[in-house]
This record gives sequence, C-alpha cells and structure tokens, in this order.
Amino acid sequence: MQEAANNSTSQVSTSQVSPIIRAEQIEKYYAQPSQNRIQVISPTDLSIVPGEILALLGPSGSGKSTMLRMLTGLSKPSAGQVYWHEKPIADAEINVSIVFQSFALFPWLTVLENVEAPLQARGVEPEARRERSLRMLDTVGLDGFQAAFPKELSGGMRQRVGFARALVVEPEVLFMDEPFSALDVLTAENLRSELLELWAKKTMPTKAVFIVTHNIEEAVLLADRIIVLGRNPGHIRTDFKVQLQHPRDRKSEPFTHLVDYIYKVLTRPEVVPAAPDQTTGKPVRDQRQMHYQMLPHARPGGVAGLLELLLDKGGKDDIYRLADDLAFEIDDLLPIVDAAQLLGFLKIEEGDAAITPTGSAYANSEILHQKELFRVAATEHVLLLRQIRRALDTKSDHTVPEEFFLDMLDEQFSADESQRQVETAVNWGRYAELFDFDASRRRFILPEPQEEVVASEEGAE
Repeated sequence: MQEAANNSTSQVSTSQVSPIIRAEQIEKYYAQPSQNRIQVISPTDLSIVPGEILALLGPSGSGKSTMLRMLTGLSKPSAGQVYWHEKPIADAEINVSIVFQSFALFPWLTVLENVEAPLQARGVEPEARRERSLRMLDTVGLDGFQAAFPKELSGGMRQRVGFARALVVEPEVLFMDEPFSALDVLTAENLRSELLELWAKKTMPTKAVFIVTHNIEEAVLLADRIIVLGRNPGHIRTDFKVQLQHPRDRKSEPFTHLVDYIYKVLTRPEVVPAAPDQTTGKPVRDQRQMHYQMLPHARPGGVAGLLELLLDKGGKDDIYRLADDLAFEIDDLLPIVDAAQLLGFLKIEEGDAAITPTGSAYANSEILHQKELFRVAATEHVLLLRQIRRALDTKSDHTVPEEFFLDMLDEQFSADESQRQVETAVNWGRYAELFDFDASRRRFILPEPQEEVVASEEGAE
C-alpha cells in the first residue's frame, strides 16, 4: 500500500484533458408566491476531469449535497446546464455511482445480493453479475461475507458493501456524500487509506472521484483538488489544486498550512486569504460583493461561553481541536467563532482561535459590563445593528417597521435568509440594549431609558 500510495494521484493535467462533467452557470432556487425566490446555489461553473479526486467543502447550508445532486443528474438546475462529455446531461447516457453517508443497503438482501442489485437493474445476466460482484467484494476486502446480511456487519463493513455496490457498475465518476462521517475515527481512517490504495493502484474502475465532506483534514488527505463553498446562497469561494505527494503526513508543515488556509476561508466569509505556496492556481474570489456582513446565527451567551473556554486554554486553541473537545461538529462551532470574530473578540491565526484583549475583558466581566462591551462592539462592527439604532434615534416616534430593513436585506440575501438575519439582529440588539422589537406590530423600538424606569418606580413608592 505504501509503495502504491507514493504515486501521485494527480498526474493528469486538468488543463490538457476534456472534462467528464462540466457545469456551466448552474444555479438552484425555489420560487416564492411573492416575486422573491430562495436562492440555494448562485450561478456557478465547475468541472470534473479524469485522473483527480475532487473534494467539495463548505459549511452547513452551503449547498454541497444540492450541487452533488445536480452534477449527477438527480436534480435539474433551476438555470444553467450540466454537460456529460459536452452533451447535455439530460440527453446523455451517464455512468456515475453514489456512496451515501447512511450506507443505504437493502436489509432483506445478502451482501452479494446488495452488490448485484444495480447490475440486475441494468439487465446484466445472473452469471455475469454474480462474477462481477464477487470480484468487487474481493477487491474491497469482503471475500467470504457474501452470504451475510447487513445487520451482521459492522459499520465499516457495511460501508465497504456500499463501495462495492457503487464500483461494480464501473462508474466513470464515483460520487461520495460524507461517506466516512457515520463511522468511528479508526474505521474511517482505515477506509480512507484503502480508498487511496485502490485509486493509486488503479484497481477502482473509475476515472474520477467527487467527495462531499465537511472534514477539512479529510479533504487535504484525499483530494487532488479542493473547492470550498460559501453560503446564502452557495457559491465558490476558492478552488485550488493540492500538490502534496501521497502518503500525506498530517503533521507536516505543508499539510497544516493547507488546513489552516481552508480554516481561514471558512471562518472569514468576507475575505478569501491568499493561498499558501503549496497550492497552484489562484483562489477564486467571492462571486458577490458583500454590502451587509452575514450575521452568524449565534447567541451572545454562546459567544461568552466560547471566550471563557478559550481563557481556560490560555487564550488560544485550534478550532478543530476545540470542536472535538466540546463534542461539537465543526459546522456547529463555526457560527459562534464567526460571531466572536465579527465582534472583534477573536482573531483567527493559522487555524487557531486567539482571544483579543477586548474578548478577554468581555469574558472576565460581570453581566452588566459584558452588555456594555457587546453594545460597543456591535455598534462598531455590525452595519445592520448600527443602521437600526440610527434609524430609531432619527424617527420622532422612535419606531421603524421591520419591513424597511427586510427590503434592504433582500437585495443581498434570499427572503428566508433576510428574515433570519433580522431575527439574529433582534437577538443581539436586545441583549446589548440597543433596541427592542414589538413582535405584534413587527416594529423596532427604542428601549425605555434605564433612569426613567428607576424614577417611575420611585414615584410609585
């Protein structure tokens, strides 16, 4: 395995070969009763070429699985076109397979029958499909288990059945949707190594692999090329080749530099940092110019809790390790990290979250002083909160309808995301005592001054 893995998996130049699958300005949106629409994927170009493992990364809600479904023909783009060898995918005879996160095996069929199922659906004769299925089971290390049922197998063995079933049809492109996320750490690591070995030895009857993942290290470990999506709507933030030779050492400096680079892309939605020297090709910049910052959907209490944890760790920790320590998925932790960074309480340095002096003061303060610090940070760093407060100060009745801000946000976000942005702004604004919100009238209002409240209580006594 070691010798095979030493062979580079990216020997084919993507600039010298025709793509197997090419997406041209594809997008996905859902029409609404109003003239607005929910945009899931903004117009995007993407290609899958022979000889490469392509990893698609992105936070939850960025449209990774939606993109996979459009590229495989399972879902039709709302606009744009997907081509299979330069023929529209709807008119072409495509040959792809998908390995799913949940194994998706038929529990009433044996291992052999599960692997034979796609061949049977294609009309392959019983003797031929049995021979091909047994050969593929032997390839993935399941020789001798053909008569077992899925319930008798471990998670890793069930996923091997999934691989065998996907590969038995000899797909030109193998798609994998979070294929290792349901497995324990050691089993997942073993299967990744076996996948690379099959790929390097060309034992896999496939020309390209497309893997959707949220695991940054997994992407750098496996992929020859990595695409990182942003969200709301989904769009390509960076697309670069990985030039590290296999096997890749997680502790090596080039490896950690790439991991840190992707961390920065994921945690700094307004900027794409410069790619490290270990990559080739220039990062693709955001396809949209942001006017409003994307407010991360995190609560002030979560931000305070994260800062306190970082203080206990000396004020700095690796984001991925921090997520593991908290038993969080990285997608669950990133909104809190984004919020703390947006407010100036954190800085992201080489993939580490480092608390700032302001963040340290916030974490160490009593609740009332925390509110003051949050109010100052929110007013200074968040345009939407600043606009809401200024509008309230300007109006004679100190109230502004919610619709006013939704109209402005709709120019940049989908209607659904605009509403979520307002909800997050209300949460932050109430906590900071910048403003309040009358849900029955759907209007922002100024909070009653604290001194007037005290005076009225004293008069009542």
